[in-house]
Amino acid sequence: MSDSRNCARDIDPATLQMKAVAKARGIETVWDRSDANTLCKFGAEGLCCKNCNLGPCRISVRAPRGMCGADADTIAARNLSRSVAAGTSAHSDHGRHLVHTLRMVAEGKTDSYRITDERKLMETARIYKIETDGRPALDIAQELADVLEAEFAYSAIPMKTLSQAPVKRQALWQKNGVQPHGVDHAVVELMHRTHMGVDHAFDHVEQASITASLADGWGGSMIATAVSDILFGTPRPLLSSVNLGVISADQVNIVVHGHEPTLSECVAAVCEDPRTIAYAKSKGAAGIRLSGICCTANEILMRRGVPVAGSFLQQELAIMTGAVEMMLVDVQCVMPSLASVAACFHTKVVATSKLAHTSGFETIEFDEEHAMEQARSLVTSAIDNFANRKKDSVTIPDARVEFVAGFSVRAIHEMLGGRFRSGLRPLNDAIIDGRIRGIAGVVGCNNPKKGLDGTIVPLVKGLIASDVLVLLTGCAAITCAKAGLLSPEAAAMAGPGLREVCEAVGMPPVLHLGSCVDNSRILSAACDVLAEGGLGDDISDLPAAGAAPEWMSEKAVAIGHYFVASGMLVLLGSPLHVTGGEKLNTLLTKDLETTFGGKFAWGSDTPTQVKIILDHIDKKREALGINTKRQRQLLDMKERRALDV
Repeated sequence: MSDSRNCARDIDPATLQMKAVAKARGIETVWDRSDANTLCKFGAEGLCCKNCNLGPCRISVRAPRGMCGADADTIAARNLSRSVAAGTSAHSDHGRHLVHTLRMVAEGKTDSYRITDERKLMETARIYKIETDGRPALDIAQELADVLEAEFAYSAIPMKTLSQAPVKRQALWQKNGVQPHGVDHAVVELMHRTHMGVDHAFDHVEQASITASLADGWGGSMIATAVSDILFGTPRPLLSSVNLGVISADQVNIVVHGHEPTLSECVAAVCEDPRTIAYAKSKGAAGIRLSGICCTANEILMRRGVPVAGSFLQQELAIMTGAVEMMLVDVQCVMPSLASVAACFHTKVVATSKLAHTSGFETIEFDEEHAMEQARSLVTSAIDNFANRKKDSVTIPDARVEFVAGFSVRAIHEMLGGRFRSGLRPLNDAIIDGRIRGIAGVVGCNNPKKGLDGTIVPLVKGLIASDVLVLLTGCAAITCAKAGLLSPEAAAMAGPGLREVCEAVGMPPVLHLGSCVDNSRILSAACDVLAEGGLGDDISDLPAAGAAPEWMSEKAVAIGHYFVASGMLVLLGSPLHVTGGEKLNTLLTKDLETTFGGKFAWGSDTPTQVKIILDHIDKKREALGINTKRQRQLLDMKERRALDV
């Protein structure tokens, strides 16, 4: 097997060790495929079109238009919008499945789930103007399920979830005609526009992309996060561990991978059952070790503290430890190559989603009505497979890092203000007086073109050293956890102002907010910061930015769009596939800021990325009149009473 062209940027020791094992055993990994594949220049620039059979066409100096006459900007915009549609579909379908589970609970059709966080149920019901006083929780849940299901279909009025955005932002969306009227409607209309012979104006296509992305961020994703909290509990800070070293040499190892929490929650409950543990011991194991990959890992981490085996690029490596009895996969970011890797070991790979079958995987379609029964059967099968493990094939890296996760927006409120006086006033004050320079959301995937962890970690270190508080989701959060950035001790790496705040509160300078669908928590946190006062009246006023240094999936394209449409700068470590369309590229990186207050920026190296974000944050601080650090002033009681806060 070849050495990755980006291996110098792979900084995770467990990954480096397992890549050497793969090379020695002749097992192909994602890094080998990355080396073998030649990147398509036309695809990278968005200049190839296969939307009809006149072509496929590709734009060049010799052929500046496709067969139908579409130019570079039109073709690049169509390709981009199809990615937005796919990304919106992925997160929103996740939300739809959770609403279906909520309905089953409300109607008594499953005993595998229950309303775990009744407070969150009431809070969410009030957002949708559902009467809660004196009503049983299940009645409220049923009406909420009705309302949320309606958010997916077409409605004559805009989606109700948009009401969670600042009033000024809602008015801006209305003025520009980008309010979605339903998730499914937004996606279908966007796909229709990209059909041959429909929408040829690149800026008009982009407008529809923004509409669909808002249906994701303020719709499907917001719904998914809220319903997950209702059913499984709103996360609170907890201690866990991360990296391939969490896999146990003497226990039955089950790894869950994908993005949906419904089955994994039941698997976690079964693994904790004393009867199940006793059965594992009867088969010669010391117990059961459940761990996760990707965002299914983040879901059960945030609520149960289940260890994380690794991020997206480590899924093959987890099986290569030779100690995994079963990997359960659901949807999104699951590599079909897992089948060929598992064939070299005793690992069973089981596909559990009705949407996602893969050749070489065992398929057991998950059914919420019988969820606990299915989970018990799967765990039992994994235990029975323990006897087939070959001890001479086991290689578990000695790499395991403890970290803190579980920072829901509620938890951040309570962390800063205490349980009885929870609020974001201390955060706003720290930003206003300059101890915290600003906030950055660093999210997204891993990408072998960037080297594992070698892009995300330096960026986050550079930001916290400059007094920027960092919020994380998805694989970016797992990456930073492995690098030791998600512990209170990491405050030593922060600038003096951020370090002072972190040490006073006892929090890390980098906060894990959940899975990639939980980017909605970043939107909610931004709204709460505005509501606290002193930092403007719209998201575009905040000294804040977003970044996806190693973006990979179409979900990242949709996420980037809804953050830009919400008023934020979004930095990507490599450009969207639009650079061949000069006008479209200018629209995304300049003109959108005039309309929405947010825009995209491209930056491939760490110093450039840090500078872009810090310059943006400082510009926002200047506009707010807070770019000069305030001196602390001791006030007597009379002066305190006179304060207008």
